[in-house]
Amino acid sequence: MGGYIVYILASRKNGKLYVGMTKNLKRRVGQHKNDLRDVFTRKYKVKKLVYYEQCEDKRLAVLREKQLKKWNKSWKIRLIEKLNPGWKDLYYDIGF
Repeated sequence: MGGYIVYILASRKNGKLYVGMTKNLKRRVGQHKNDLRDVFTRKYKVKKLVYYEQCEDKRLAVLREKQLKKWNKSWKIRLIEKLNPGWKDLYYDIGF
């Protein structure tokens, strides 16, 4: 998977959410899962990859990340449930 990825992690269904952006999703989520990144994700156990989208351009990825961070929680939940209604941890499905 090329480009940049904007992603959302969750502690559980309808739980705490974290929005981030990276070039290497597998590595970055692995860092969150192993408590190597971000105090917020460690404190609230936000380790489940529930949503991600690809952006070919870094500038667009940064703008999208900022946009999602400004959204209220219910909008983020709707976005997640549109593509991942079961709140499955998508980390184990990404093969790149």
